[in-house]
Amino acid sequence: MKQSIRQSNKVIFFFLLITFVLNGQDIPFNCDYNAYLFQYNDVYSIDLASGNSYLVAENVTSGNINAAAYNPTDGFIWGSLSSPEKSIVRIGKDFATTTYYINELPTSNRYVGDISTQGVYYLKGGGTTYYKVSLDPDTISYTEHLATETLSQNINVHDWAFNAVDGNLYTVEKNSNILYRIDPNNGNVISLGEVPILTGLSYTYGAVYFDASGRFYVSANQTGTIYVIQNVQDLNTTDIMNSNLFAFGPSSSSNDGARCPTAPVPQEICDNGIDDDGDGLVDCEDPSCSGYGSCPAILPPTSGANDGGLESNSRLSEKINKRSFNRAKSGYRFDKNSAHKIMKTNQYAQKNLVSNIQLQDFIPLQTINEDYVINSTPSDLLSITNATEVFSVDYIENDISIASILALKTENSVYEHTKYICDRLLGAELLSVSTIEINNQPFIKSLIKNTDGTIEFVLSLSAKIINNDADFAIESHWNLDKYESNFTFYNFQIWSNSLDDLYMLGEEVLYLLNIEKPISSYNISTPPTVFVKKGKYLNGGLNLEIVNTNATQQINFDAGFRTTETSSFNYTSDIINLEDNYISSHIIETGNLFDVGFRIGEGFATPDDLFMSDGPWGIDNSQPGTLVNNYTVSQNNFDFDTLDFPIERNVELSANTNSYFAAYRALTPRFKAVDLTDYNTFKLRAKGTGNLEITLVKQSITDWHDQQKVTVFLGDEFQDYELPFSSFVSNNNSNLDFNDVVTIVFTMVSEDGIQIAKSMELENLRFSKSNSLSTTSFTASNNILKAFPNPMETHTEIHFTSINNDFVKYVLYDQLGRIVFQADCVIKKGGNVITVERNDLSSGLYFFKISGGSVFYKPLKIIVK
Repeated sequence: MKQSIRQSNKVIFFFLLITFVLNGQDIPFNCDYNAYLFQYNDVYSIDLASGNSYLVAENVTSGNINAAAYNPTDGFIWGSLSSPEKSIVRIGKDFATTTYYINELPTSNRYVGDISTQGVYYLKGGGTTYYKVSLDPDTISYTEHLATETLSQNINVHDWAFNAVDGNLYTVEKNSNILYRIDPNNGNVISLGEVPILTGLSYTYGAVYFDASGRFYVSANQTGTIYVIQNVQDLNTTDIMNSNLFAFGPSSSSNDGARCPTAPVPQEICDNGIDDDGDGLVDCEDPSCSGYGSCPAILPPTSGANDGGLESNSRLSEKINKRSFNRAKSGYRFDKNSAHKIMKTNQYAQKNLVSNIQLQDFIPLQTINEDYVINSTPSDLLSITNATEVFSVDYIENDISIASILALKTENSVYEHTKYICDRLLGAELLSVSTIEINNQPFIKSLIKNTDGTIEFVLSLSAKIINNDADFAIESHWNLDKYESNFTFYNFQIWSNSLDDLYMLGEEVLYLLNIEKPISSYNISTPPTVFVKKGKYLNGGLNLEIVNTNATQQINFDAGFRTTETSSFNYTSDIINLEDNYISSHIIETGNLFDVGFRIGEGFATPDDLFMSDGPWGIDNSQPGTLVNNYTVSQNNFDFDTLDFPIERNVELSANTNSYFAAYRALTPRFKAVDLTDYNTFKLRAKGTGNLEITLVKQSITDWHDQQKVTVFLGDEFQDYELPFSSFVSNNNSNLDFNDVVTIVFTMVSEDGIQIAKSMELENLRFSKSNSLSTTSFTASNNILKAFPNPMETHTEIHFTSINNDFVKYVLYDQLGRIVFQADCVIKKGGNVITVERNDLSSGLYFFKISGGSVFYKPLKIIVK
């Protein structure tokens, strides 16, 4: 009687436990091409080709889901539940769920699972025991336990998957990174050897998948990296395994994957110039092409920290320009070969009990097997940013930089720059953005392709001091306005050419922080699901390429912008229609801009923020005797030729000086060199007061006095100037090409060293492929002055050639540099002669110089008998 009662109670409990979602449509997935990642009881859809993921369902069950698997016999996804115990769950495409109780299952420890083509669920946890459950709806044993069996050896794995090509189970073991083949008929385990791409790693592989061709995809929990092993069904124990990176997906502390094994996964062909797999990456840009054919492995050198840490807002762009200009004037170059090496001491990873916290205390050493670490601190950040302390290092291996950390202390707010906000509108590309799991926290990681083609994995985090200086709280957000204000922050920007190194460096930074002060909390944002991959400002419009990972229909565009360096802010907003497209190009008409900061996706959990500044104008008024009276930048109203290299925006500058002042214009936002060898002329329209020296600053020249210069004379009325490159000369008389010009400088000098008011108005500046000049007839010899007779007795004639009708000044100096005679002169295009009378000049050596006009003339020595 007791047995009958127990049986009756079991049946009643079984039916109570079956939970049908009444509003669900009971819709199967039916071999969906997507992969599905289960994290606790949330479900993410993953595009294996790109690694991008987005949340498709939350809290689908009361318990956590693991051992997820696609069932080929009914088209549903099944999983094992943590609660209720001894239960499994069926999940439909609408994420409606049905729960089944299986009495023979253990109460816990069920996190490995997949379903065969016959509809048998193979379920296990740690140890060698596994369970078989029938999930074929056409059998009488549907949802019943079939058998409990034992593997031939114990393996430390966290997911396995059926290969539809050969019907075997495959898995990769943690730490050993060995690929195993398991015969589902008898549980026999065969080692196929270590997976080469995983050598040296110690990740948990909690989600694995197959495609129709027998490619095996393995996802690392901590980094989210997806690896591929080709044609595993053809491998034997002696074969060389073909493995590689495939994509960079989301990390997870608790995850499991499910995917229809007979669905194909698009593959990138690495040499056809086409985005074959639709992830927005072409050929060698795609991680799956890393190391194949002519594609280099994703391990190029990274950008060093000495140039890093700049520009995420409008306040900084002109200060950065001045910093770069000052570096160019002083000939500053960071030399990593002579930089100070940072050595590991006995105080490493010890709480600082002697002095205040030092940024160097948080710098990992001997963490990524680097050869050595150098100090690359850009101390000039302190004068232009909100950082109060700065310290940075580069990690060197085989004499190249493989990683960098920029550490900064700020007070009252977080550091105001992140690499990914500004770089995308300056030629860089955001290839992917997802998470990396460090200390069980999903930090945002991004993969950036720099303008020079190098690849960097990027992580940013900040530690704020809380609880009366007792603890650290960690914050990491995509949007700077998410950080809490009125706190002291220790900020870390970490980038590396290896995602694995990024993970280890981030983990060690947190470890070192925790030694100094316990980390009591984390506040971390999710990555943006819609983001700008790359963009540029061109002809009054923002050209944006937008990645849309979650099939969003439309997004908001909100922007603040300035038309010039000296204008006030304007604001605009718009709607961008994405129409479900994964990747699409859009032009936002803005009109002419100097800088713009904008946000797309306002209202999303994490919108995407970007900032861009054009190459800015700046002024050099650093001399004590110089006072600027007016500095105005205005828009060009000039119709540039399509073949011109335009210098956007006109400048007007006036000052009182007894030395000099200058206006300068960077050719690019980051003071990067521009190759101008396709051009032959610099053109502008200008007026002002006297001589204007124009300098084309080459990156390769460290001595400022050796830069290429020309002097023109500015009058009271606007005049058009057309200066061939051959008219720019250097003090060292070298004929240099213009393949690395970084900025152009316009200087006015008080030639007598007395206080004087001077001004310049410069308009319509551009480099041109001009054909209006005869570049063959105007050679370097045309800027030579000749005197007849020389030595002179009563007078001499100065012969020279001009390329334009001009108004110039000629000056005669003695050996002490004193002006003994000067006069203005109108010259004509072609040959000219100026007569210089001796008058009361005493015998000796003199120098004759012409200033102004379209040609720089080399000074001429004149001997007076």
